[in-house]
Amino acid sequence: MLIWYTGKVEKQLSLNQVSKILPGQRTAIFQRYPRPDKEFQSFSLIYGHRSLDLICKDKDEAEAWFVGLKALISRWNCERWVIETKDAKISDTTAKNIEGDSQLAFPFYGSDTIKKDFQNADAHEGNGFGNIFSDVICTGQDRCRISAGSISNSSSLSSGGADTSSGRASAVDNSVRVSYSSAVSSSSYGSGDDFDSLGDVLIWGKGVGAYASNTSGNLHDLRSDTFSPKALESTFLLDIRSIACGSEHLVLVTRQGEIYSWGEESGGRLGHGVDADVCHPKLISVLSGINIESAAYGEFHTCAVSFCGDLYTWGDGTHCSGVLGHGNDTSHWIPKKVYGPLEGLRISSVSCGPWHTAIVTSLGQLFTLGDGIFGALGHGDRLNTNIPREVGSLKGMRVLRAACGAWHTAAIAEVVDFLDPAAAAKLFTWGDGDKGQLGHADREARLVPACVVSLLEPSFCLVACGHDTTVALTTSGQLYTMGSNAFGQLGNPKSDGKLPTVVGGIISSSFIEEIACGSHHISVLTSKAEVYTWGRGENGRLGHGDSVDRNTPTLVEALNDKHVKSVVCGADFTAALCLHKCASGLDQSACSACHLQFSFRRKRHNCYNCGLVFCKACSSRKSTKASLAPNSFNPYRVCDECYTKLCTVVDVKNLKNSGLLEGNPHQLSREATDPDKSLRSRLSKLLTCGPMLNTHRVTASFLYLTPDT
Repeated sequence: MLIWYTGKVEKQLSLNQVSKILPGQRTAIFQRYPRPDKEFQSFSLIYGHRSLDLICKDKDEAEAWFVGLKALISRWNCERWVIETKDAKISDTTAKNIEGDSQLAFPFYGSDTIKKDFQNADAHEGNGFGNIFSDVICTGQDRCRISAGSISNSSSLSSGGADTSSGRASAVDNSVRVSYSSAVSSSSYGSGDDFDSLGDVLIWGKGVGAYASNTSGNLHDLRSDTFSPKALESTFLLDIRSIACGSEHLVLVTRQGEIYSWGEESGGRLGHGVDADVCHPKLISVLSGINIESAAYGEFHTCAVSFCGDLYTWGDGTHCSGVLGHGNDTSHWIPKKVYGPLEGLRISSVSCGPWHTAIVTSLGQLFTLGDGIFGALGHGDRLNTNIPREVGSLKGMRVLRAACGAWHTAAIAEVVDFLDPAAAAKLFTWGDGDKGQLGHADREARLVPACVVSLLEPSFCLVACGHDTTVALTTSGQLYTMGSNAFGQLGNPKSDGKLPTVVGGIISSSFIEEIACGSHHISVLTSKAEVYTWGRGENGRLGHGDSVDRNTPTLVEALNDKHVKSVVCGADFTAALCLHKCASGLDQSACSACHLQFSFRRKRHNCYNCGLVFCKACSSRKSTKASLAPNSFNPYRVCDECYTKLCTVVDVKNLKNSGLLEGNPHQLSREATDPDKSLRSRLSKLLTCGPMLNTHRVTASFLYLTPDT
């Protein structure tokens, strides 16, 4: 039972009457009385012929209520919950049923209930709902193509041009998987089973031993190549939303909008204000409270986009010819907001090359800045620019995506054919064409964007660039490559790279959802959550357990048992974001640790921190810090690995409270250092002060097979 007050009048709603829960402001009442500034704090409960429309006081409260109500409602609904994409309107049947009176309630603002007639409950076509409780909606079709993460809306190129793109909904699945990174994000696609899952990061390749290790010490001493995916260990338990990789550095964005960076410092690219390497993820304190959505790494600089659409940059401005966009060549060791021509515009995505940056706005404009020696900026000259400058030849088109290589740039823009009113997304390339990376059948440079004429027929949704390679993905799932084939990175041994070539082989029957480029290697993610890599294999960057080059797509078998949500490439290494998914005991016949088969005597037990299933010997300890425990005051069973991690967090917290860790230049996030600041804890706190939900039912909804206490 949901109970709330309008003034002094108590009102109730039985949750078994609720047929649907909709995130954002999607009902007719919200369309009639929009609050765009509260979009990410809103959701609606559909019951019978009416709806209850709610606006929470902040994003965290909205997330907690959404998760809790979804868990309770699902007990009375056999069907699994699906959050619709922005283009998938509420069905005709639902629209007919949701006619009548609706209550627009503002329980956290003390407003009276407003009763109005429904016209219909169709979702507004312009609403994107990428990052539903974390974003102000932008119109246009670029949002509907954005999938996990991720890296959310960013692209990242590292040393030599490692660019990452993430993209669009699968053509065979119109539903949206709730993101690994956010309980209420639609940045990835699939079923509602992924709801509120935490994200695990696995990395492999050159020197990643220094990034994945939980050991303190000198960064250079910890460097070691990793030839197979290795789980990222951290001193603190971070609720990871997305990751971006550079050449020898990484950045994480959490679900709470905080951003962490670590790795080798050079020119201020880590953003901590000090010239020192960092072994573990470290909060960029200057951006605390700004709520970061995505980040992108260049060779010497870093960019971050906030949920409000503001762009922040930092790093070496001298080395990169004013690539930071602040109107000068000055380096910035801490993040600084970019103004100038971008003021008043909302940034939707950014891509970094080693020497230049490409910025896409929500209106479809493309801005570039940095070094223009090979024409990579697309302004018709070879001049450098230290402020964002719009690419004039693409005015009148809607740019959906952009990617930066080392000395070339690629973009996907919608072109309107007057003979065919439907807009088609075409591939444009410009800059250095010495290796054929522009796809124009020659090796000439282009100073302005030129449409790849051999690819006029297909419509594109994703593009990524390596050092001298371009990769483009069509809406039908076909992958085209062009450029250098020195290490087999085109995926076709017979290709000379001058013209775009379709990548076939083992992935020809798969539907590709995401693509990423390192300097000389490529990684893709399919709709079946399979990861394929090919190209240069040195340092183990392909993840096949060796350093052998591959000239055709090869499955990363080490990830077969993982639910991969996103893949991203650094210059010489690769990272994957996987669902840290709770497993039902009915789905596992063996212990997740010792792999011994369960039997009449060897019973199943759930870990209340990671949610996996273990035998008693591998999960004999208990902790009060388990993130999935229904009661934070009682100890609950956890596996041995989680117990060790939780104890480490508690020890660090105690040291910090005792003053032994004073002098740390950055303020650690409370949610990062305290496991109690999890979704479960926020929900429990809300249940004590918000509308009076049945706490017994909330507890039951988070229990697993065996309620060991």
